[in-house]
Amino acid sequence: MKLSIVTPVYKCDACLDDLINRLEVSLKLIISEYELIFVNDGSPDKSWDKLQDLAVENKAIKLLNLSRNFGQHAAITAGLAESIGEWVVVMDCDLQDLPEEIPNLYQKAQEGYDIVLAERVVRNDSFYKKMTSKFFYFILSYLTGTKQDTSVANFGIYKRNVIQEVLKMGDYIKFLPLMVKWVGFRSCKLQVKHANRSEGSSSYSLLKLLRLSADVILSFSDKPLKILVKLGFIISFMALVFGIYMLYSFLNGEIIVQGYASLIISLWFLSGLIISMLGLVGLYVGKSFDKVKNRQVYIIKEKVNFGE
Repeated sequence: MKLSIVTPVYKCDACLDDLINRLEVSLKLIISEYELIFVNDGSPDKSWDKLQDLAVENKAIKLLNLSRNFGQHAAITAGLAESIGEWVVVMDCDLQDLPEEIPNLYQKAQEGYDIVLAERVVRNDSFYKKMTSKFFYFILSYLTGTKQDTSVANFGIYKRNVIQEVLKMGDYIKFLPLMVKWVGFRSCKLQVKHANRSEGSSSYSLLKLLRLSADVILSFSDKPLKILVKLGFIISFMALVFGIYMLYSFLNGEIIVQGYASLIISLWFLSGLIISMLGLVGLYVGKSFDKVKNRQVYIIKEKVNFGE
């Protein structure tokens, strides 16, 4: 098997026929062996019924039905784990990622790259989605210490060795762009067209985006804890300076209430010290928590056309 297409499916029943037709036309231009893996991520519409009908007619279409909605990146991980292609393309199902760009990505990969990321020069998204995306990646870049690009998402082509290393990562929270960046290998970007969404609207509400942001940041970075530690030391330093000032005022007779100076000094200093200690303990707890988490990332309810 030369090429695998992995697509998470959620509320996209109206565009599945068009997506599959365009995928097959594009893939036949470059390769004869391919598989189309669609992962139904607990979609509430008729996506799974539509996919089953299509899979009966076309054995190249392989289906995974998750037991519930686990999230886009968990669904992608499920598809990657079942793929067998030497090259794997990850794309969304809403036709904003154009199937016609796959031959270009594949040809670029043949120049010796392990990863070719689709760079959306002009994003055809709403102003709200663009702004929330920029804010998300700005915070993510700062807290993870990596440079994130808002023009790049999941769409891209990845060699089998990259996929194998990504699947070895034991993080419970999955986020493909960061995972691909972390594993390394030779990569590049290729400018592609980004289409308008053909049907419906994005499933990422503000609440879901904030939840995803928190999960990804806590999973891939301990910088928030480090910031907390720094904050504690800053408060302790301020307490020291303020304590010296209060002691000076007391010695000059400016403070006549007995015990006031010692109370204020102790309160500020111990508050800063406690925050620092909690931050340090949090660092260890956070690292330990990452190690002991061993829950399933997804549960596959049904498989279709996988030859089992």
